[in-house]
Amino acid sequence: MSLLPAETVQTNPSPTASVIWLHGLGADGHDFAPIVPQLELPVDLGIRFIFPHAPVKPVTINNGYVMPAWYDVVSIDLRQGQDREGIVESQQQLVQLIDNEIANGISAERIVLAGFSQGGAIALYTGLRFPQRLGGIMALSTYVPLAKSTEAERSDANRDIPIMMAHGEYDQTIPMQAGVESKELLGQLGYTVSWHSYPMEHSVCGEEVEDIGAWLSQVLQP
Repeated sequence: MSLLPAETVQTNPSPTASVIWLHGLGADGHDFAPIVPQLELPVDLGIRFIFPHAPVKPVTINNGYVMPAWYDVVSIDLRQGQDREGIVESQQQLVQLIDNEIANGISAERIVLAGFSQGGAIALYTGLRFPQRLGGIMALSTYVPLAKSTEAERSDANRDIPIMMAHGEYDQTIPMQAGVESKELLGQLGYTVSWHSYPMEHSVCGEEVEDIGAWLSQVLQP
């Protein structure tokens, strides 16, 4: 399995931390790259942002149309017919990206996994299972996939990992209730989740960008 192609943005020439940020269904790695300057991160906090491009595959809920996707979706009810094979494949591809950052001199605990929608689901799935302590998980407008397997498969190394979840109150693509239920599941398993909601649909808003910048500055401060 080859390393996924990705867009890269660095906040200074000598990064000491990395954020691997996965886009949503039908988008690509260009989607969130322009957001980096808006985060208003401290100038001395050197971060390499990696925005990988998902593979293209047919998506059942979209009449089999081929598009960038981290896994297949077969129903509006996200709990039905979950694509375990696709989710695990994307997990493996994200682990490759993490390992590549470690090989490039960034310690695992200075790496944050982030994602929007499908990308956030893969960030949660991977981060909770990764065998080395990571810096944090940022999950935007998303949910915990294959939730029933989380407790049995999670890694001891990341049981106290910082987690930020954010959701739009009017989201009709992934209803906020799915995010709330995922937050509650994580709480029941002992995770501390920083939860944010906004008066928006399935998108990102200015207040959320401010909150993301503040959270990243906190979890990745030297």
